[in-house]
Amino acid sequence: MILRVATYNIHKGVQGFGPARRLEIHNIGHAVEQLDADIVCLQEVRKLHRREERYFTRWPELPQAEFLCPMGYQAVYQTNATTRFGEHGNALLSRWPVVSQGHEDMSDHRFEQRGLLHVCVQVERRTVHVIVVHLGLIAASRLRQVEQLGRFIEREIPRKAPLLVAGDFNDWGGKLREPMAALGLADFVAERVRTYPSRLPLTQLDYVYARGLKPVGLEAPRGRIWGQMSDHLPLIAEFRA
Repeated sequence: MILRVATYNIHKGVQGFGPARRLEIHNIGHAVEQLDADIVCLQEVRKLHRREERYFTRWPELPQAEFLCPMGYQAVYQTNATTRFGEHGNALLSRWPVVSQGHEDMSDHRFEQRGLLHVCVQVERRTVHVIVVHLGLIAASRLRQVEQLGRFIEREIPRKAPLLVAGDFNDWGGKLREPMAALGLADFVAERVRTYPSRLPLTQLDYVYARGLKPVGLEAPRGRIWGQMSDHLPLIAEFRA
């Protein structure tokens, strides 16, 4: 069977700044359905934000992970950052049953709150481990976070279990491919799919790495509407499970 996996940094469901900012979470909800992915890995997902809730009249009553979850899917969310007005983190939406979930703080310094979300998904007769990440803005931090990821995998995930690691790696130029390969994780090296910035994509910051699954294809949707909803485009990878 083909396992379709998407990763998408949704920019907290809001685009723009100040009085000109606009609410895009409703459009993103339709977009997530259009992706038709078995597993959707999301970053910058708000659980709540009291100021934005007062500012936007159509702010959803549900936390964003639950609001974006298509019918028939399960939503898993974990806070990474707590701020003055609320909190946000990573989420996973799954068409397949969720077996378990876990989390680890990956904050490398006090100016960036980061974390990984670990979810086990039952895909037919196989348990697939999925880790959702949003790595730091500083290159040295990202390297240390990949090292921490390796220790987490060694400690928590059986060696022969199929594994996906997806998210916003903030990896300009694919510099993390080598340390990720040292962990036994590979992405679509032969295919370069630009995901950032969404209006005029110049580079790939979003990746789907895998172990124990055969890669089939990689793509990012194009079109004016995709450039309006977030500063990233979603990235979609397909694997033969």
